[in-house]
Amino acid sequence: MTGKEYQDLAFTTANKELGHQEQVLTALLGLSGETGEIADIYKKHYFQGHELNLLEVEKEIGDVLWYVALLCTANNLDMSLIMELNIEKLKARYPE
Repeated sequence: MTGKEYQDLAFTTANKELGHQEQVLTALLGLSGETGEIADIYKKHYFQGHELNLLEVEKEIGDVLWYVALLCTANNLDMSLIMELNIEKLKARYPE
């Protein structure tokens, strides 16, 4: 699956009644919350002795991707292109 395919499928579950600003804010606040949930899983593992549950980490990463897809769609950006541009940037930064 490409990033764009994921983006299009993810958007089928978005609230399409929201305007541009509300979609962007939903995406930004959602990203903040979901990354916090991932951090909390690792905090509990490293500092509170909980077993690391990678299935939960995977689910939360999926939620992060959903919000990234929403942010892309709200701004008419193509996730596949963004992924390619990011790799090109990293290749230029770390040519070795």
